[in-house]
Amino acid sequence: MSFEAWTIFALFWVVFVTTPGPNAVNCISNGMSLPLSKAMLGVLAILTQASAFLILSALGVTALIAASPTGFFVAKLVGAGFLIWLGLRGWMNAGKPAPASERPSRQVYLHALAVATINPKSVAGYLAAFSQFVQPDVPIWEQMVVIMPTALVITTLSYTGFTVLGAMMGKAALGAVFNTWVRRAMAACFIIYGVLLGTSNAPISKG
Repeated sequence: MSFEAWTIFALFWVVFVTTPGPNAVNCISNGMSLPLSKAMLGVLAILTQASAFLILSALGVTALIAASPTGFFVAKLVGAGFLIWLGLRGWMNAGKPAPASERPSRQVYLHALAVATINPKSVAGYLAAFSQFVQPDVPIWEQMVVIMPTALVITTLSYTGFTVLGAMMGKAALGAVFNTWVRRAMAACFIIYGVLLGTSNAPISKG
């Protein structure tokens, strides 16, 4: 991968992971309600999902998923239902004290992993990255040596930033009313993302 191609890919990935979505909302929510060290498990879960999707993209699996309308439709409905359920539950619990001490590390990690993985729109992002930036005349794993570290470092910085932002918002939200409405806003985002996901079209691979 040339330096110019790497620069374009890096800029694409910055936009991909910094555009607010379910992962960002979950990181902010974790930062607000959990100790920072535990909230960072959400970032670890996102990196797990990113690593898996990058490898699957390199193997061509995401292209196969995108090419299966039935598979995408089922995944879309499951993902949309999951996000809407998270939003409704968050809205109803917004007025209750955040159960910071009642969420074990394993639950924080698995919850974040589910949010990151269940959204089939992720397929579109990874498919776009590989259809646009991978050179067909160069062995894929030689390019992955550059692509994976770049993507994972940018992903780490982005979602760490969202988590820290949530921690700062949590400290600022000293008033119970403000805290409740911030948490309801987070819940509404999940509902909106779920509706948008449920009405989305399957990604189309290039070529």
